[in-house]
Amino acid sequence: MPFEQIRYEKENGIGLIVMNRPEKLNAYTPLMGQEIIQALDQADEDDEIRVLIFTGAGRGFCAGADLSAGGGSVFSQGADPINEFRDGGGVLNLRIFEMKKPVIAAINGPAVGIGATMTLPMDIRMASESAKMGFVFTRRAIAPDGCCTWFLPRVVGIGQAAEWLISGRVFSAQEALQTGLVLRVLPADDLLPAAMEKAREIVENTSSVSVALTKQLVWRMVGVEHPMEAHRVESKAVHFMARSKDCREGVNAFLEKRKPDFSMKLSQDMPDFYPWWKEPRFKNT
Repeated sequence: MPFEQIRYEKENGIGLIVMNRPEKLNAYTPLMGQEIIQALDQADEDDEIRVLIFTGAGRGFCAGADLSAGGGSVFSQGADPINEFRDGGGVLNLRIFEMKKPVIAAINGPAVGIGATMTLPMDIRMASESAKMGFVFTRRAIAPDGCCTWFLPRVVGIGQAAEWLISGRVFSAQEALQTGLVLRVLPADDLLPAAMEKAREIVENTSSVSVALTKQLVWRMVGVEHPMEAHRVESKAVHFMARSKDCREGVNAFLEKRKPDFSMKLSQDMPDFYPWWKEPRFKNT
């Protein structure tokens, strides 16, 4: 089915999701959220896709929720079967968080509100020199969305997260770089090529199963109480991968001084212990 508010393309192992409402600076709607989740589902199930890149059409990344209809209805996407309210940005970001494939944000212009929070569960963020970001919720008399009170302190630290969230101010790409929110800041014309280059580096040099395990280990071990919890899961992962055909290929490629040709697929070769966590259920109390 064709999408109305996003574009989804794939080529050479890289999937590209483009938020596609340039006349509105790609302002977010419930339909856009649903379409992004559909594209994420497709990408996660497609063994040909190794890395995803997010960007926006035109001069904006995502200018936050589309408030043109007035009121707060735009924030109500994702009500569950018993009609409990769920923040649509949180539904989206939890899906990004669960991705087996790495996700790169190419922030090509304004990214505020949900346009900023949706980048937080992405694994690598790059920005254009002209990009501006802001967690502007307090200036619209709403609360933070997209699980950003969990993600943002883990990315930049609680002090910086609190200042941005409480003040609601918009800040530059250079400030985002200095605080570690983004990895690189580039001229506008260089942004998407740089994101593609990083994606190709991953596609050409890494095992998809190893990447999936590593990605989830990095995110899920941030909040555990003791390193022993990481040690337990890492031990399982090391044991599994050490006996895998991808590991044999990786070692041989290193010894033979050539690029590896990994063949394991996420659709059929993930270890039995994955996922090792129990996903909590939503309950609005």
